[in-house]
Amino acid sequence: MSTTHSASHQHLTLNQVLIFGGLMVTLSMGIRHGFGLFNLPITQANGWGRETFALTIALQNLIWGAFQPITGALADRYGTLKIMIAGGALYSLGLIGMAISTDALNFTVAGGFMIGLAQTATTYSIVYGILGRNVSADKRVWAMGITAAAGSFGQFFMIPTEQTLLSAFGTQDALLILALMASFIIPTAFLLREKNFEYVHNIGDQSIKEALLEAIGNPSFRLLTLGYFVCGFQVVFIGVHLAPYLKDLSKIYPSVGAPAVATTALALIGLFNIFGTYSAGILGQRFPKRYLLSAIYLSRSIAIIAFLTIPLSPMSTYIFAAVMGFLWLSTIPLTNGIVAQIFGVKYLTMLSGLIFFSHQLGSFCGAYLGGYLFDRTGSYLLVWEIAIGLGAVAFLVNLPIKEHALRRMATA
Repeated sequence: MSTTHSASHQHLTLNQVLIFGGLMVTLSMGIRHGFGLFNLPITQANGWGRETFALTIALQNLIWGAFQPITGALADRYGTLKIMIAGGALYSLGLIGMAISTDALNFTVAGGFMIGLAQTATTYSIVYGILGRNVSADKRVWAMGITAAAGSFGQFFMIPTEQTLLSAFGTQDALLILALMASFIIPTAFLLREKNFEYVHNIGDQSIKEALLEAIGNPSFRLLTLGYFVCGFQVVFIGVHLAPYLKDLSKIYPSVGAPAVATTALALIGLFNIFGTYSAGILGQRFPKRYLLSAIYLSRSIAIIAFLTIPLSPMSTYIFAAVMGFLWLSTIPLTNGIVAQIFGVKYLTMLSGLIFFSHQLGSFCGAYLGGYLFDRTGSYLLVWEIAIGLGAVAFLVNLPIKEHALRRMATA
């Protein structure tokens, strides 16, 4: 008989997981969502090109993705508490480093490497591992939707907060205040502690290596991974480059150049993201998750085409932000729900970390190509077109995914 890690499933109630898991994700995701607002102030103050800032955020996403399966495997093996405490400490130190760096390399190490590593220990994959072990299967996708919605609330709340801090205190002090906020991740980790956590491995149980090979060899896992690359590309490109894109086009459409337009748009993405992720969690319990994922990716491409085609105004920007917000992170509960459904929850943190690596490769490309192609062509148009094409690819690759549990799981 196969067992899960821990004999302590009952130690965290559903409410504990949702409230404190939600708080963890609100802090960790909320702070990072506002980094796009620091793009122009930091690059202009230091005399850097946009590519420098874009590379830092791109590296942050890449480090986050590359180390997430490793952090996930450690959490599956030794429990999440120490991992989350280390993540909170690293997050604060990284923000302090960003605040005091005047050298591009130091800035990239702090904002790229340290914060990227911190996010592996404080975001969805870690919280979903706790959730998978403590929430029954019939409520799992719904609970994942709630937690993703908390991250969306973080974006909605933190973007105006970060803009206010920037306006009131300037770049350096704003980042130092964010470092103080990030330190609250540490007490939150204790509230999410799985008491008496115990890694149980019975004879005949699947090992970490076997679980990895099984997932990589599974066609549905590979298709899900490919689709997730597209998700990362689209959301990070828009998150990092929407504000400068609007600023550039204010020469033609003056009304979109005010900082308030970009801030409002990014906050609207966060607000509608709450409804989108919550809806995805509910719909994912009722309908095939692969079809919902395909619909999300196709809808994103249609939304971008409409945004580029309709004459730009604050209102068209807000409508685009609301639509994209609804579709923004609604892929997360659906994708992780499929992983849990196919492979079970024993190595859920590691496997969702593995699939997330693909998301972060996409994020790296979206952040970096946005800056690189802008510096080369003087326009973001080519990157928008790539985002549209990738959405069509993701629509197609999610359709043939098989969602049923592997026979191993069914007979376990």
